[in-house]
Amino acid sequence: MSIAARRLDEIEFDNLFVRSLPADPSADMRSRPVIDASYTLTSPTPVAAPELLAWSDVLGAQLGLHRPARIDAAVEALAGNRILSGMQPYAARYGGHQFGNWAGQLGDGRAITLGEMIDTAGQRQELQLKGAGPTPYSRRADGRAVLRSSVREFLCSEAMFHLGIPTTRALSLVATGDQVVRDMFYDGHPEYEPGAIVCRVAPSFVRFGHFEILASHEELDLQRKLAEWVMTHHFPGITSPADWFAEICRRTAV
Repeated sequence: MSIAARRLDEIEFDNLFVRSLPADPSADMRSRPVIDASYTLTSPTPVAAPELLAWSDVLGAQLGLHRPARIDAAVEALAGNRILSGMQPYAARYGGHQFGNWAGQLGDGRAITLGEMIDTAGQRQELQLKGAGPTPYSRRADGRAVLRSSVREFLCSEAMFHLGIPTTRALSLVATGDQVVRDMFYDGHPEYEPGAIVCRVAPSFVRFGHFEILASHEELDLQRKLAEWVMTHHFPGITSPADWFAEICRRTAV
């Protein structure tokens, strides 16, 4: 039986990641180190005049969503101006390497996960806004994205999917109506550019860096809890850490 398409603002969102793993106890949104937590609850920063520029009809159909109007309640949510029922926005904590060196804490510096919904196949999908404003992981950046890079991400994400390359998907591209300062050519001549936000979609945004940051701080109990959570919810049928590691290697190599 087919499921009737709904508006985004009619969806009852959930957040299993938030309910299952420990949050940063601090509400301080300044850039800072975070410890003993998997994420920080963080609301998107509202924008001036959100307007839908692009929508993936294929992904929208998979999620059972109507295409929004150019300006409506769904677009307000896709811009971070409106938090829908069940959403618990957060920025994830993780670490990683940059330019060949361990960079320590990175985290979602300009991405904010809104929540999870069930798609037409019964699979849980996370919706995340890229360019939604600063978080405690932004370091010295503004947490925003410009239109040119957002167009590139929207097109490349969907192109990679249709080429059969596993990747995050792009549901929408929204202009913010705000101007963002960027030095496009890194030549010391920053200029204002139009801002934008991409809504990314994936079954999970957990990455290797979620485990690396915990290992680097010897937060081994939380690392074990995160591993068990990932195995339970994203690798059904696998209970052995060794088998899980082998499956990750197989998928990564393929």
